[in-house]
Amino acid sequence: MTEIVESGLTLGPKNGTLIIIGGGFNNGIKDKFLDLAGGKDAIIVVIPTAIEDDLIRIFARKQVRSYKKDFGIDNVTSLHTRDPVEANTEEFVKPLKKATSVVIMGGRHWRLADAYLNTLVVKELFGVLERGGVIAGSSAGATIQGSYMIRGDTKTNTILMGDHVEGFGFVKNVVIDQHILARNRQFDLKKVLEKHPELLGIGIDENTGIIVKGNEFEVIGKSYVAIHDGTMCEFICDGGPEVKKVTKLPPNSYKFYFLGHGRRYDLKNRCVIK
Repeated sequence: MTEIVESGLTLGPKNGTLIIIGGGFNNGIKDKFLDLAGGKDAIIVVIPTAIEDDLIRIFARKQVRSYKKDFGIDNVTSLHTRDPVEANTEEFVKPLKKATSVVIMGGRHWRLADAYLNTLVVKELFGVLERGGVIAGSSAGATIQGSYMIRGDTKTNTILMGDHVEGFGFVKNVVIDQHILARNRQFDLKKVLEKHPELLGIGIDENTGIIVKGNEFEVIGKSYVAIHDGTMCEFICDGGPEVKKVTKLPPNSYKFYFLGHGRRYDLKNRCVIK
């Protein structure tokens, strides 16, 4: 985390693609994921580790079966452990070395951090991106992709800055929240940003996601993405061409703005792309 904070820059992966989803994985977003992953030739690894123990096998099998049956993809496997020692072995990460794509399922993201931070799993996930692959994650699988984790406390997800705050850092210098409108969370990021003003705050609603390539992302899905970047960006159309109006906000302002389907954002410069 220290290097990320000192750099002050929000940066996406140099290669590959991230799909960061605020909850749910509807067919429209899934179709986009599979297209980027290589279609029926995709080699998919499903990581269900964020799910609680008594449900993990059921949901992992259901997810693998869905890709095989609904989309006709033959090469789909699941990868799971609670043991970081096992996660740090070459044998365990073999499926990731061949993968063109990875799906990180929802649940509680502290479970992902406990199992995989500082292990070969995270190294090989970066390897998937370096090869031009795709990593998709929904809910907990979205938040873990950022550098700072909101709601990472092991006791409850209502503690915003808890006992787990370090994510995998596929996008650096960012905090990502999910289910924001469905669960009335749209203002919660501001509490984190008051303490960590260097971070870019991105809140994503359900059935909505961002596709990150390099230092830009595009919004996809049915709802909205909230941007907390210290400005208020408005789109004004008064019978003529759309005009983008950007107003710098005073420190500690609770204002933010929404981006809908098709809108694009520059992570490095923290501004909307017209």
